[in-house]
Amino acid sequence: MDKRTLPSRHATEGPERAPHRSFFYAMGLGEQDIANPLVGVVSSWNEAAPCNIGLKWQAERAKAAVKAAGGTPREFTTITVTDVTAMGHRGMKASLVSREIIADSVELTVRGHCYDALIGIAGCDKTLPGLMMAMLRLDVASVFLYGGSIMPGQYHGKDVSVLDVFEAVGAHAAGRMSTEELTALEKVACPGSGACGGHYTANTMAYVAEAIGLALPGSSSPPNTHDDRVAWADAVGTAVMRLVRDGPRPRQIVTREALENAAAIVAATGGSTNAALHLPSLANEAGITFDLFDIDAVFRRTPLIADLKPGGQYLASDVHNVGGVPVILKALLDGGYLHGDCLTVTGKTMAENLADVVVPPDQQVVRPVSAPLSPTGGLVALRGSLAPDGAIVKVAGCKIRHFSGPALVFESEEECMAAVMAKRYTPGDVLVIRNEGPAGGPGMREMLSTTSAVYGQGMGEAVALVTDGRFSGATRGLCVGHVGPEAVLGGPIALLRDGDVITIDADAGTIDVALSDEELNARRAEYVPRQHDFQSGAIWRYAQTVGPARYGAVVHPGARAETHVYATS
Repeated sequence: MDKRTLPSRHATEGPERAPHRSFFYAMGLGEQDIANPLVGVVSSWNEAAPCNIGLKWQAERAKAAVKAAGGTPREFTTITVTDVTAMGHRGMKASLVSREIIADSVELTVRGHCYDALIGIAGCDKTLPGLMMAMLRLDVASVFLYGGSIMPGQYHGKDVSVLDVFEAVGAHAAGRMSTEELTALEKVACPGSGACGGHYTANTMAYVAEAIGLALPGSSSPPNTHDDRVAWADAVGTAVMRLVRDGPRPRQIVTREALENAAAIVAATGGSTNAALHLPSLANEAGITFDLFDIDAVFRRTPLIADLKPGGQYLASDVHNVGGVPVILKALLDGGYLHGDCLTVTGKTMAENLADVVVPPDQQVVRPVSAPLSPTGGLVALRGSLAPDGAIVKVAGCKIRHFSGPALVFESEEECMAAVMAKRYTPGDVLVIRNEGPAGGPGMREMLSTTSAVYGQGMGEAVALVTDGRFSGATRGLCVGHVGPEAVLGGPIALLRDGDVITIDADAGTIDVALSDEELNARRAEYVPRQHDFQSGAIWRYAQTVGPARYGAVVHPGARAETHVYATS
């Protein structure tokens, strides 16, 4: 292949690159290997969690396929912060920060070594958007591959996931579950390798990867331990070499319309509220403005058709059993809810990819759009006097869509969790956790431990929770996150006091506090932002540059500020 237009020419071509080639020879490569396109194969393989331990062999298969198709694969890994391990303590402050580190580390590895293409294989929550962000930032030929979800555990004859364990903690604290039962559940909930099996953030973003066009159709559904994954790992290696030759490149794929397709599948499946952070961050890398309210416009016009946990009945493995993500996309396309002319990594349009897909009639996992679970999507953006810059709530499976009650204010997640475990709250309260935003946390922690404890105590529909932090994709109940402006910036959430009446209306898309402008201004004049404990290191650096949640909590200007693109320079 002619390398005169490929980035690797800078590291492999001409007499002056003899020292560089000597390093390739040292690794066992021959002249033809050096002359071929160099393909980075990155995974988040590590031994931190079951999400990641099943990725290395998939990278090995992808490398073999790249080589067979005329490329030279170069494997490397990136970090991950596993949300289950980090949940409920200060470790969670590293989670969202890791998304940026993942994207940055991939960018720097590819730039520094002049790779021509990229295969990204991910398992944990932030690794999925992080790798896709890097693909768009670099704009080299790229294919994304999800490592696959975990199989469901079995407890008393029922399918269970890690969410059941989180909620069991609350049940145990409330005396509704014995220590022996909790121990028995924790030992069987996660039976092997793969990402969390419910429709939480990892599976949500895996579905986004197909809907946005960066993943091969059908590749996101097979669980990690299924034999089908072998063929998909082979397929991405072949596909990336075709993309090197013929395109399209990531920014030709991820257009405004493709982002709307991605938002549509989040809405249709009742996906994670974290998608409202990750879609704007992907848009930023492509130079497109696509904020929370742009996403919400898609949410409101898209029906909820997939009955998935935590709001519904089924797990990711059930989606695979009825035909996978293409079945959901086909139902949306036929109903007029997708842009069928968007390009994908197959080189074909979305409509062409789905032409032969049939939605099975005899199953309940994916409903027809003519008989949806809800006429609008499973997530709603809110705006009002408490959140002038927006907030988000997941309503899929939520029985309460309207709530009004007095605020019970906490300055951190730890304060709120202690009150919940001691049951120092009452039905009708609105639990407010502030100082957990992107800059003020810093790091915008997820609150799954707290929300699950409330649910496990049987109070999930009796109270609401509001925060400038965020929630896990596994969270359920009336939990409002991403409240902006966040407390450290002096947003209204910073000015709340116990007893202030908060009203949430998910149907109208509003969240308000019963305080006059005069009262809010008087309190703002007295407000002193809380200083966090991270005054050096990576989390401090993140806090200095991170932007609002509404725009994806991004840390750099994105493609709009570029003067050159790596792939073509």
